[in-house]
Amino acid sequence: MQTLTIRRPDDWHLHLRDGAMLEAVAPWSARQFARAIIMPNLVPPVTSVAAASAYRERIRAAAGPGFTPLMTCYLTDDADPDALERGHREGVWVAAKLYPAGATTNSHSGVTDIRRIAPALERMQAIGMVLCVHGEVTDPEIDIFDREAVFLGRVLAPVMRDFPDLKIVLEHITTADSAEFVRDAGPNLAATITPQHLHLNRNALFAGGLRPHAYCLPVVKRERHRLAVRAAAVSGSPKFFLGTDSAPHLREAKESGCGCAGIWNAPHALESYATVFDEEGALDRFEGFASEHGPRFYGLPLNEGTISLERKPQKVPGEIAAAGSMLVPFHAGEELGWTLA
Repeated sequence: MQTLTIRRPDDWHLHLRDGAMLEAVAPWSARQFARAIIMPNLVPPVTSVAAASAYRERIRAAAGPGFTPLMTCYLTDDADPDALERGHREGVWVAAKLYPAGATTNSHSGVTDIRRIAPALERMQAIGMVLCVHGEVTDPEIDIFDREAVFLGRVLAPVMRDFPDLKIVLEHITTADSAEFVRDAGPNLAATITPQHLHLNRNALFAGGLRPHAYCLPVVKRERHRLAVRAAAVSGSPKFFLGTDSAPHLREAKESGCGCAGIWNAPHALESYATVFDEEGALDRFEGFASEHGPRFYGLPLNEGTISLERKPQKVPGEIAAAGSMLVPFHAGEELGWTLA
């Protein structure tokens, strides 16, 4: 196969930031994806319908025509069920995002105790609004490499028990534990998978020195976990679909004494995913993962039109200008075997 043509895909987990950064990074996602679930962890976070509507317009202006931002509400301890329902009914919010407080970038306003948002979850269940979850506990006594696995039993399982009809996306899974948990759960639980968690294990953080551009949250794990997540992605199961978690930070914010978590993979996301499916002999399942499983879980129509990849080597640039500085993309300096046509 020299050309791979698939239905236009979507990104079910994307950070676009705001201002000059938004203007720099949005076109990279729009050239590949028709729609994207937009993360609300701005400063301040997107907690109101008015803020989400205004942010959506800024994204549309930066991305250009043909790209649809799907907005999410940032859940806090005092999330208002009535506001959630109104935003969902008016077509502003497609989903709401659960950040455990302190779990990742700009999550300090997040939820401190899942019991605090029980009324919001009950309302979301009633109206069919999807809950997107950053699945990590934040207790300092829990090893950072175990936080996702602990979250499954401590938080996610009780939520699923108490709200059995609530549709949940466990985002950016990184462990064999999560892959198995999602696979064995009922139809209301699905998961997104990033390109970095398909390519990297935790050795990448320390290859010849400290590698800040391999640092994201949830952090990359042992090789056995990478292989389990990889197997889930290429399995053909409709419970797993594409979500890049592309998260831009300027070079100086990554290469610092306290570097930011996040990998900017938007420029070559599809090529990165296609490389994995190619290596696994599963290119026939790539369209489902990239273009079909996500919209079906969210209850949205499949996209019209197609996009093509060519089996043509390309070298990823070491850096790309953005917002008055530089961004280092995922796979910087490496050669990928596929090129977006």
